Amino acid sequence: MQYINLPEAHEVRGLSFYLAMEEYVARHMDTDDCFFMWQVEPSVIFGRNQIIENEVNLAYCRTHHIQVYRRKSGGGCVYADADNVMLSYISKGDSVGIAFNRFIQMILLVMRRMGVEAVGTRHNDILIGDKKVSGTACYHIEGRNIVHSTLLYDTNMEHMLQSITPSQEKLQSKGIQSVRQRITLLKDHVSLSIEEVKTLIRQTLCSDETTLTPCEVGEIERLEQEYLRKEFINKL
Repeated sequence: MQYINLPEAHEVRGLSFYLAMEEYVARHMDTDDCFFMWQVEPSVIFGRNQIIENEVNLAYCRTHHIQVYRRKSGGGCVYADADNVMLSYISKGDSVGIAFNRFIQMILLVMRRMGVEAVGTRHNDILIGDKKVSGTACYHIEGRNIVHSTLLYDTNMEHMLQSITPSQEKLQSKGIQSVRQRITLLKDHVSLSIEEVKTLIRQTLCSDETTLTPCEVGEIERLEQEYLRKEFINKL
């Protein structure tokens, strides 16, 4: 599988750029399987069919400078920050289910190489024991499948609890302790740093690489504007 590099590896970009990068790769790069990883400043990302006011604590996000984005895949609302590793997998084919299952098996292989026993669920999650460490969503465009996933190495628990409205309502009486009973942090199961985890993922899954050109990055930035339009974020 081919790893997709950006020419400016250390530049901090918004989550919308990486959503656009997935779509650009799917539409324009003629490679059977591609993969890349990314990290973002505190952000909330919610699914294509969700109503923003029902899912996101907008007042909290504004106060704490947490950016809010909509993606084109389905699924639930997720908080992410620089202590998460975000994973993007793009493959040829007409079956989202096959692509999703392949991706889950790849991540479970990585977990085993870390010495961690994990399982996938029919709800698109990866569990260590009975606790969630990764959630996944996917969608299909023009003969390509895009699968994206969060890998919870570490996170700001307060932001996770308060920025996503359903979690706040369901867990208000129990707070952060209740969140910790439902999720687990990868750092609690491995001795690897987050950079070492990223290196292991890449070495396990990818045997080749390509670097996008500045022109291609410019095209992604133009596509990104669609994800930043208020009409797209607030639709429905």
